[in-house]
Amino acid sequence: MSKVSYYTEEGLKKLRDELNQLKDVERPKASQAIAEARDKGDLSENAEYDAAKEAQGLLEMRISKLEETLSNARLINESELDTSKVLVLSTVEVKNKANGMQMTYTLVAQSEADLAAGKISVDSPIGKGLLGKEVGDTATIQVPNGTIAFEIISISRS
Repeated sequence: MSKVSYYTEEGLKKLRDELNQLKDVERPKASQAIAEARDKGDLSENAEYDAAKEAQGLLEMRISKLEETLSNARLINESELDTSKVLVLSTVEVKNKANGMQMTYTLVAQSEADLAAGKISVDSPIGKGLLGKEVGDTATIQVPNGTIAFEIISISRS
């Protein structure tokens, strides 16, 4: 059974664009590379042919994975999301109780995560630890190098 993933409109568009790029541009290139390698002679000793076939296999696997992801993708209607709790697409301001540092994270689907932009996956340890919390709650989160306690300062929609 496949896992349903939730995406913003921007995230879904990005996935569809990548799939279209792979199908419409990369797939014909892979077929062309195989045809060119095949024309070079004996296939049993043709490393170029083997490499082209392997690249095509990897491409087809990526296309298949993207198609599966898109078939299980659900669009999130941001206007219906509750702002009293941390949910997918919540922008959460947290304060690290150990050092007093404040950070702002937006919880997004795994494929949309970008730490540099402050977008963390709901499947990450911090994302899982923040889900369901309310303003004033403390989220104690187990991370690879120990435990972090975050106080929820504010919750908003991006």
